[in-house]
Amino acid sequence: MKTANDLTALRDRLLEASLPHVPFDGWSLEALRRGAADAGLGVDAVERAFPRGAVDAVAHFIDKADRDMLAALDGLDLPSLKIRERIALAVRTRLEQAAPHKEAVRKALAFTALPQHAGLAAKSLYRTVDSIWYAAGDTATDFNFYTKRALLAGVYSSTLLYWLEDRSEDSADSWAFLDRRIANVMQIPKLTGTLKSLATRLPNPMLLFKGPGRGRA
Repeated sequence: MKTANDLTALRDRLLEASLPHVPFDGWSLEALRRGAADAGLGVDAVERAFPRGAVDAVAHFIDKADRDMLAALDGLDLPSLKIRERIALAVRTRLEQAAPHKEAVRKALAFTALPQHAGLAAKSLYRTVDSIWYAAGDTATDFNFYTKRALLAGVYSSTLLYWLEDRSEDSADSWAFLDRRIANVMQIPKLTGTLKSLATRLPNPMLLFKGPGRGRA
């Protein structure tokens, strides 16, 4: 009997085999079928792994990047670092791991930017910033839980766009940009009191992004 772990392993295997084809074929069934052939998998593997085709493949690509980041950070002495240093390390780790597949990241960003994939874009971004805060040891359960993720979403998104166009050695310019963005948003919590007052009268937009996930709070 197939388990969830078996399905995740199949998706991981098919994704890794398909990534070399994404720069040429985009996030498409063609890329996935070529990947399946390279991995020695039957054509039915694509449908079993990614029933919705490219949509499921992109979602899994982002999810795997989150998992790989958490695995790389696990065991590091993050508590010895300042919170801003933990966040910077997590973001940098995630992007450095993605470096071999930078074009696939670029195409995934373009894919999720399409209007019909707005839900995927929002939920994926939420899960990524949630994973980063989780790695950083965040235990907030109040209003700060959502403001922290909203602020980090802006930092992560802008750094990602900068990194995609960065040609500096070892992406040094991107890490300097990341440090500046984090320094900027560290000033914003001073406004939390005002925002919290407003929040009592407004629905929380981040709840729309959360969707099914790891259930952390």
